[in-house]
Amino acid sequence: MLKIIDKYILRRYLATFSVMLLLFIPIGIVIDVSEKVNRMIEKKVPFGEILLYYVDFTIYFANLLFPIFLFLSVIWFTSKLANNTEIIAILSSGISYKRFLRPYFIGATIVSLFTLIMGFFLVPKASKGFNDFRYQYLKGSSAQSRETNDIFRQISPNEVIYISNYNYLSETGFNFIYEKFEGNVLKERIQANRIKYDKKKKVYKLYNYKKRTIGELDDKLISINEYSKKFNFEPEDLTPVVYIAETMTLGELFDFIDKEKKKGNANINTYLVVLHKKFSLPVSAFILTIIAVSVSSMKRRGGMGVNLAIGICIAFTFVFFDKVFGTLAEKSSIPPVVAVWLPNFVFGILAFYLLRNAKR
Repeated sequence: MLKIIDKYILRRYLATFSVMLLLFIPIGIVIDVSEKVNRMIEKKVPFGEILLYYVDFTIYFANLLFPIFLFLSVIWFTSKLANNTEIIAILSSGISYKRFLRPYFIGATIVSLFTLIMGFFLVPKASKGFNDFRYQYLKGSSAQSRETNDIFRQISPNEVIYISNYNYLSETGFNFIYEKFEGNVLKERIQANRIKYDKKKKVYKLYNYKKRTIGELDDKLISINEYSKKFNFEPEDLTPVVYIAETMTLGELFDFIDKEKKKGNANINTYLVVLHKKFSLPVSAFILTIIAVSVSSMKRRGGMGVNLAIGICIAFTFVFFDKVFGTLAEKSSIPPVVAVWLPNFVFGILAFYLLRNAKR
């Protein structure tokens, strides 16, 4: 008897979630096409690239709105069970509320593992295709996707550079500073009003070049209008694309973050937010499932509409908090691990509270 009920609920859980995705993704594609079709025609985008873009868009869109789809699907089919008095019949037969939740947890585990694997391997590739297409055809310039202001990099354990502004297309930087240390002691400092990369010779040309070599008793100063020099960095190292972390698999992301920490990248929090979200999003499947079941397992006078209204409010509140705290982690001093996991913690407390009342 219990196995039949488990299979029934689990099948409804997975089927409703799948149908919800299949219903909303085409709507998202239609809206996106209506907004971008004029731009695509102006740019004469090849049809094959448009098709690949919408394959990537489907994966990216589904991953982005996964919490809402899951929450609404659980609310939907559980409300139908409640309105048909199926839940009352199940609990009246002597099955505990905790045992009733087992197929929901099995379903959440399946969805979480699927989301985890997608986030590690499939979503990064889709994110790269999705964002590359947007910046190449829809936003006018690939340079807009670059970090170009106040660039600080540690290019070796004892060498640091700074550029106030960098033009990715012309590979030219302004207000360049290079400093070399021995321990905590500054030994060499180079300044230039402008720096430009020479692709043929693979050197950097420095204009209004000034070099100070610091000695024990006095300093040595050199000033030249134009000077060519090799440095231990490439132009690509200066301006990684803003969405680069989203395009990496888990192993690549760990290596990239470690590398950028050593460089002293000021945008490291952005990359850490992406890393933590790969793990926090699957965990949210369990929290949202508990909240959805607790809210919708009770038969209400207003019927399914009341449960859906409550569910939509909670789902969008969760997504709102997730986005707000993610942005705060990127732009402020809030630790990314705290900002990313705080919505799960808060809604986890709400899930516990609702579940305890639902049992009663």
